[in-house]
Amino acid sequence: MATTEFHTDTSRRFIEQAEDELRRGDGLQASEKAWGAAAHAVKSIAELHDWPHERHGHLYNAIFAIRDSTGDKEIETLFRLAGGLHQNFYEGWYDQDAIATGITEVKKLIAKLDAAYPDLRLSYPEDANAGRT
Repeated sequence: MATTEFHTDTSRRFIEQAEDELRRGDGLQASEKAWGAAAHAVKSIAELHDWPHERHGHLYNAIFAIRDSTGDKEIETLFRLAGGLHQNFYEGWYDQDAIATGITEVKKLIAKLDAAYPDLRLSYPEDANAGRT
């Protein structure tokens, strides 16, 4: 079973790999690694709170709870940008500059989650419909 530490370590490793892939010119892999870094950062918090985190909807529910707990609406925006990188992996719409900006934004998200992490006292939304997808 994956642990909070596993997800935290994976997030950090993936964001480094995203930067490496971008330097090598592989925007698709850079996009997917950046998305993975964001997803694992959220999974780390979800694991700590024993929330479901197996599906995209679960991750969004966790982001909404973190946003509400911290009052930082940018957390949701940054996670949505990471989701765009995930979509880019399949569609290849973004140019290198857009991917580089996305990686920078994911790093900002990870830093915000790391900063909020020790103080989070969260509850998972009971009526979360997104988690059912």
